[in-house]
Amino acid sequence: MSDVMKIYLTEDAPAAHWGSADVTFTTGQANIHLQAGDQLRQVQQAARKLRGQGINEVALEGELWDLHTQWAFAQGFATAKQIGKIAWTGDDAVKKVLDDRRDSAAFARQLINETPENLAPMTLANQAAQWLTKVGGDKVSYRIIEGEALLEEKWIGIHSVGRGSERPPALLELDYNPLGEDAPVSAALVGKGITFDSGGYSIKASEGMLGMKCDMGGAATVTAALGLAIKSGLNKRIKLFLCCAENLISGRAYKLGDILTYKNGVSVEVVNTDAEGRLVLADGLQAACETGAPLVIDAATLTGAAVMAVGTSYNAIFSPSRELISRTQEKASAVAEQVWPLPLEPWHKEMCPSAYADTANSRPVKGGGAGGASNAAGFLWRFVSDDTQWLHMDLASAFADTANGLWAAGATAHGVLTIAELLQD
Repeated sequence: MSDVMKIYLTEDAPAAHWGSADVTFTTGQANIHLQAGDQLRQVQQAARKLRGQGINEVALEGELWDLHTQWAFAQGFATAKQIGKIAWTGDDAVKKVLDDRRDSAAFARQLINETPENLAPMTLANQAAQWLTKVGGDKVSYRIIEGEALLEEKWIGIHSVGRGSERPPALLELDYNPLGEDAPVSAALVGKGITFDSGGYSIKASEGMLGMKCDMGGAATVTAALGLAIKSGLNKRIKLFLCCAENLISGRAYKLGDILTYKNGVSVEVVNTDAEGRLVLADGLQAACETGAPLVIDAATLTGAAVMAVGTSYNAIFSPSRELISRTQEKASAVAEQVWPLPLEPWHKEMCPSAYADTANSRPVKGGGAGGASNAAGFLWRFVSDDTQWLHMDLASAFADTANGLWAAGATAHGVLTIAELLQD
């Protein structure tokens, strides 16, 4: 048998001796039998089964493959240990799109699946900057604000969350500018880059902490999305802000009851040190709005409440703009990703009250209480300019703690394509 398995799609039922099998085999060939219903899901599930049988290299052949089915197969075929080798089918344009997607998603997966020991905050910032420089060449410039220098520029949230670690926190500011020095910024991206989240003094249980290397999934997602958009010919000026820190416990760590006063004057009482993502994003959102960009998008593995609300097959989205919500749904649908809007109203800004500050960073109850994902979005809204269109993506489906029928354990890169599409508008 050849080391390369040929994979065909067919709408024919399997031969009787295969029973109700959705994948059948002949010498050197596998057939995925499509049925009525969600065929992309069927293809991704079939790819997981094939990979589970030790098949590491395939060639997609036959007339039924299109861009979406091939990408669904690639998603199911990838694992944390190895992306796997896939020979695409179709014309050169389709193959280029798939290659660009695979390269960008692989970068995000590699970052998210990396061990916390190997991915310090400065390492995350540097690797993101270096990869985007490789993709964008001399159109990319950046600087990294590290450690105590964050206080000098009043980025209080990133510094406070990261000061408990021996490895300093950092803010990456990156500029992709293909248009010239004075070009306006069309959009700004903000990513949560918590390279490990112990919960701080509001410490997580061991089982909840195990997967927290994924808590920089927002940073990886927006970086990969920008890289994919550049590979696809993006001709707009975009700025990227990654808010990088480790949330650890030490004599220097921030504490419950602390009050942080942000650059925009908003004071925040810390009632839960495990609600740290919104504290670092508050800095990133202010930096993004300072660019004057009309569109700001942030992505974060922010709340367990979003997972409870939409499950692990969707990313939750929030925005004060109904038009932006609709556009995001359209863009996600166009690339066969899943998003679902959750409520966000002005009164959500007031859902984390404090007797000592303008707001608290959560509610002092388990999981932040009812409506936790919307309350977190309401908190973030305090740090967005009134004249900015803003989209918050809570990445409920960015990481699989354990393997399932669609995904191998680890990073999924789900959300990268949607954000890349939004940048192309």
